[in-house]
Amino acid sequence: MLSVSLLRSVRIDPGLSSVSWAVDLTIETVPTRVWEVLGAILVLVFGWYVSKLVVRSVGRAIARQFQRPSITQTVLGGIRAGVILVFVFIAARILQLDTGDVLLSGAVFGAVLGVILAPIVASVISGLFVLADQPFEIGDMIELVDEGQKGFVDDITLRYTKMFTLDNTFIVIPNSTIRDRDVINYSAEDERTRRTLELLVTYESDIEAARTLTERSARRVDDVISGGPDIRIGKTRFPAAPTCFIEEYADNGVLLLLRYWVEEPYKLQAVESEVKTNLWNALEDTDVEIAYPHTHLVFDETSGQAQVAISQANRPSSESPAVTEGSEGTPSDASVESDRAE
Repeated sequence: MLSVSLLRSVRIDPGLSSVSWAVDLTIETVPTRVWEVLGAILVLVFGWYVSKLVVRSVGRAIARQFQRPSITQTVLGGIRAGVILVFVFIAARILQLDTGDVLLSGAVFGAVLGVILAPIVASVISGLFVLADQPFEIGDMIELVDEGQKGFVDDITLRYTKMFTLDNTFIVIPNSTIRDRDVINYSAEDERTRRTLELLVTYESDIEAARTLTERSARRVDDVISGGPDIRIGKTRFPAAPTCFIEEYADNGVLLLLRYWVEEPYKLQAVESEVKTNLWNALEDTDVEIAYPHTHLVFDETSGQAQVAISQANRPSSESPAVTEGSEGTPSDASVESDRAE
C-alpha cells in the first residue's frame, strides 16, 4: 500500500514502474563486460556512418582542390580511415583498454606484417609515386607496350592500378611493377594522335598521283583531321592535314609514307582500316600499282642435272628401245635420244 501511495504521489504509472524494475533486474543480471562490448560495437557502427557523412560533406571541396580523381579518392579514403580510427580509440576506452598497450601491440603487429607483406608495402610506396608523378589518370586510354594491351584506367589505388581493356576484361597491375613498364598514354593533355601508313608502289607508277590519292583517301575518313592549323609537339609543328612523303627508293619499288592525325585515340584500328579501304578502291582505275616481290626460278649449267626415270613396265619387250644404264642407275643420254626419236 505504501508503494502504491508513493507512486500516486509522484504520478508515475504502475506499469512503468514494472518496466523499470525489469530493466534494473536485467542490468543487474547481465555482466558489465557484455554491456561494454555492446557499447563498443555501437560506437564502431556509429563511427562507420559518421565517416561516410564526413566524406560526403567534404568530397566536393577536396575534388575542386586537387582536380584529379585518383588523388581525390586517396585523400577521401585517408580521411575516412582517420575518422574510423578515432572511434576505434573511443571503443577501446569503453572496453577499458590501455591506449599505450594498444599502440604498442599495433606497432609490433604492424612490424610483423611489414616483414610478411613486403611486396604490398612496396606497391603502396610505388602507388604514392604514381599519384605524385601523374603518368596517367582515371579515364585515360593507355597501352602496356610489353603486352600490347590497350584499355582505360578504371581505378588507381595505393596498391594497384586497374585497367579496363578493349576486350571487355580487367587487368589489375601492382604499382610496384607498373613503374618499371613502358606505358603509352593516348589521352594525355591532347587526344589527337598521329598515325602512319606505308605504301610501296612500282617504279613505273605515277608517283605524284599515288601521293595525291593516298592523302585524299585519308581525308575522306570522318575521324581524320583534314586540315587546319599546324599541330605543335614540343618545339616542332606538323601539318594537321594528311601528308604523303617519299620515304625510300626500295629494292622492289618506291616506298611512300602517309602521316595523318586522328581526333580521338579510341578507334585507331577502325580508322586505319577505313583509310586502307579508301586507298584500295582509289587505286583500281589509276596508273598506280602496288609493288610486291617477284620470284623467278632459273636453271642453267650451274643448277645441276635433273635425273629422269622412264617406266618400261607396260611396254612390250620387242618395242622397247635399248636402254643403257648409267653408273647411277639412270638412263644414259643415248637412251633418252632414242625415246625422243620414236
